[in-house]
Amino acid sequence: MTTKKTENIKSNFFPSLSKYDMSEIKIEDKGLERYINLNVENIYLGGVNSNKLFAKSKIPLVERLINNLMRSENYNGKKVKSYKVVNLAFNIIEKKTKSNPMQVLIKALENTAPKEETTRLRFGGISVPKAVDIAPQRRLDIAIRNICTGSVNVTHKNKKRIESCLADEIIKASKNDVASFAVAKKNDIERVAKSAR
Repeated sequence: MTTKKTENIKSNFFPSLSKYDMSEIKIEDKGLERYINLNVENIYLGGVNSNKLFAKSKIPLVERLINNLMRSENYNGKKVKSYKVVNLAFNIIEKKTKSNPMQVLIKALENTAPKEETTRLRFGGISVPKAVDIAPQRRLDIAIRNICTGSVNVTHKNKKRIESCLADEIIKASKNDVASFAVAKKNDIERVAKSAR
């Protein structure tokens, strides 16, 4: 049940994301397709799906991006502020690429989701690194986290605003540019895993 205050906030901020057409979006990575929820109508201010097993795949992709942006100290607990940043970043992406920002975001996630990582196995008294495949839900988590971390790291000691840094990070990641923090991190994880095969 939503309160009147929540409805007012939704009507002030949330409808602006529903202007993007979700029917034309293509997800090429079949592993991630099941865990990407493109619904932009059901973005909540509270933790509706928290403490439920595997419920994060029901959370809309945009809301997961907003929640990961709230990991930094400037946006900790400030969901409406984070929402405004994502909304402005999407507007910048639309102006720069002349395409649907949700499609650009999905392309960025497909390019930055690592396929394998290392884990430690103990044999007797020694621990040995071993390469393992990553579950699709964890792949998506890592990709979203690295995109948000990269954009927040760029804003430190920089005059650029967070929304333009987030837009640049998503655009670079969608082009698979090595200058992107998320792409570089993915390449690092996969390089270490390859050496541990």
